[in-house]
Amino acid sequence: MGRWIRQLKSGRLVIDRAKVKAEERLDGKYLLATSDPDISAEDVALGYKNLLEAERGFRDMKTTLVLRPVFHRLERRIRAHVLICWLALLLTRVAERSSGQTWRRIERETSRLAQVTLAGEAGTVAQTTPLRPAHKAIYQALSIEPPPRVSAFEPASPSPDRAAEA
Repeated sequence: MGRWIRQLKSGRLVIDRAKVKAEERLDGKYLLATSDPDISAEDVALGYKNLLEAERGFRDMKTTLVLRPVFHRLERRIRAHVLICWLALLLTRVAERSSGQTWRRIERETSRLAQVTLAGEAGTVAQTTPLRPAHKAIYQALSIEPPPRVSAFEPASPSPDRAAEA
């Protein structure tokens, strides 16, 4: 902020309106430099945007995907770890682009789904919470079959007493 503020002889701080006006003329403009004179301005801008995407990818792997550092010694394990991280990032980007939503929102909405197992005298049933419209939209955009409402039903085995009565 110091470049837009000046101090009067009395010690009072004031905004330098001329400097603010000069800065406003540059709003939304970028200066990109390259050491290759043969690259067009469009290619330089595209490369810069791709760099921003790559940085976003690394940031998302550390924060959104919570991929912590793992210290491997064997080359095949290092390669496998990098591949898994890359695949996870690829899946998040595909999901974001297909659904038009951020991964954070997709994860928040789908994490509200739960499967519960209910057990009683009649048997055991595994049931998923009802899908909300937001869930249905995500599954449809990603061309994924939503989980069934009831995924397992196991009738109770007849007890020896009941078998004798029948």
